[in-house]
Amino acid sequence: MERVTLRIPKQQIDEVEQMVETGEFPNRSEAIRSAVRDMLNEQDGEREERGRSRSWAKV
Repeated sequence: MERVTLRIPKQQIDEVEQMVETGEFPNRSEAIRSAVRDMLNEQDGEREERGRSRSWAKV
């Protein structure tokens, strides 16, 4: 894995910390990795959806 440094508003870090404290994630890194995975999966779904709508237009 690569290390990435990023700046995140304190309020968002506090919310991530709360998720860690409640046991939703084991640590901040895993919470942020999960958010990135979700974002990428969502983008993939949107790309697939656009591809399907284009195929409808071609018919």
